[in-house]
Amino acid sequence: MTKILLVEDNEMNKDMLSRRLMKKGYDIVFAMDGQEAIDMAKSEMPDIILMDMGLPVKDGLQATKEIKADSSTSSIPVIALTAHAMDEHRQEAMDAGCDEYETKPVRLPSLLEKIEQFS
Repeated sequence: MTKILLVEDNEMNKDMLSRRLMKKGYDIVFAMDGQEAIDMAKSEMPDIILMDMGLPVKDGLQATKEIKADSSTSSIPVIALTAHAMDEHRQEAMDAGCDEYETKPVRLPSLLEKIEQFS
């Protein structure tokens, strides 16, 4: 079973997305801020990370940079989740090390396609 680390500080978004992903058969673990995401990536070794970009403590860009800089977690694919749809935001996420990019509100079919390409 594919394990996904869902990094989301908005409780409503976290609940909605996690329920939908669990229905599709994914194992979900959670982090609420960027530092917790880094710690959970190391301890849980998920198959994929869904990373909100607007997080407390450390934002998603910084957390992704640190995850990708660590040899133990660098190969974990990171999909950015953000409300920012502008091209420069996408490029910023990709420059930080994100492997894919999905805008909010999340369209589940599109997100599932992106998850599948890394599973």
